[in-house]
Amino acid sequence: MKKLLDIINTVLANRQKQTIESIAPESSLRNDLGFDSLDLAELTVRIEVEYDVDIFEDGVVTTVGEILEKIN
Repeated sequence: MKKLLDIINTVLANRQKQTIESIAPESSLRNDLGFDSLDLAELTVRIEVEYDVDIFEDGVVTTVGEILEKIN
């Protein structure tokens, strides 16, 4: 989960948004982390590069836990 937190914080920092110290499986990408569609696009690319997984291949992903299911 540390690597995913690092990726999320990279996306947030790139968009001049506040980084976070921790994530939980129930954390909402939009509501809790403040992601917008551009953030989600960057997150998708970074996760695909790191894990070789398209997290949106089967539909919309809305929580950290859904991402964890796809990369594990």
